[in-house]
Amino acid sequence: MNEETLEISLVNDLKEIARVAEHIDEFCASQDIALEVAYAINLALDEILTNTISYGYDDDAPHRIEISVRPEVEALVVVIVDDSAAFDLSNAPTPDTGASLEERPLGGLGLFLVHQMMDSVEYRREGERNIVTLKKNKTGEQRPEDG
Repeated sequence: MNEETLEISLVNDLKEIARVAEHIDEFCASQDIALEVAYAINLALDEILTNTISYGYDDDAPHRIEISVRPEVEALVVVIVDDSAAFDLSNAPTPDTGASLEERPLGGLGLFLVHQMMDSVEYRREGERNIVTLKKNKTGEQRPEDG
């Protein structure tokens, strides 16, 4: 197994998300990581990056978002670092998925989906930076003790 790490740097522009997905797909293919794992990671990154870019900045200035992806023995680890407003997505409220569409408040389903797709979601704030760490089992099977 090749232990290389994929490093992606982007600006806070929604158009950048497609480029990130291409890099993730290429990296996962080069590491012989299951397609469903690449799909899950891209879905989680799309949701997190969309929220960060859309709601995390209170100015129109360009901001850097750094993503690293590294294989470990059993999992793929994705770390996202940005300087947007503090937001602990690891404790996002669970939406009432049993409620009708009319009764549900807007928002919240995307972060719920991130938690469902990943085996682990961790958040920490260091100085002025958010650091989100995602882990996904490389076989695509979710480990019950983590998810």
